[in-house]
Amino acid sequence: MESSLVHGLVGGVLIGLSATWLMATLGRVAGISGIIGTLLTERPRGDSAWRLAFALGLVSGPLLVVLLGGELGNVAGRAGAVVGEPAGGVALMLVAGLLVGVGTGIGSGCTSGHGVCGLARLSMRSLTATLVFLLTAILTVMVVRHPWGGGA
Repeated sequence: MESSLVHGLVGGVLIGLSATWLMATLGRVAGISGIIGTLLTERPRGDSAWRLAFALGLVSGPLLVVLLGGELGNVAGRAGAVVGEPAGGVALMLVAGLLVGVGTGIGSGCTSGHGVCGLARLSMRSLTATLVFLLTAILTVMVVRHPWGGGA
């Protein structure tokens, strides 16, 4: 089996297990934007510890892989690099991040909350949100990457 296929399969299983564990133990949805957003915007309260542990786990997992001699896949633009420069530059990345933040607020969640957890619960709202996410991504790629969008 191809290495990238195995990595994707293992990663998907771990995401599913972590979302299931969070729901089973704390009754919480593993929506990253909500977890991080609440951690950053609300005063510390009783559920800050698990939110902080979740956020640290998101960062420490890839760091652990690198420390153990593994590679992070295709996140770098050149051989030997761990994390490359943003493809469109830092300013574009900041604007994109801001738009994603606004979108998660408008959509009451993100791809992890709607796409992983909401679809698993057969939520029609999450199905609609996930379809909008995917269609927007497809449209964005078409505009940016095709000749009529100015891309290559």
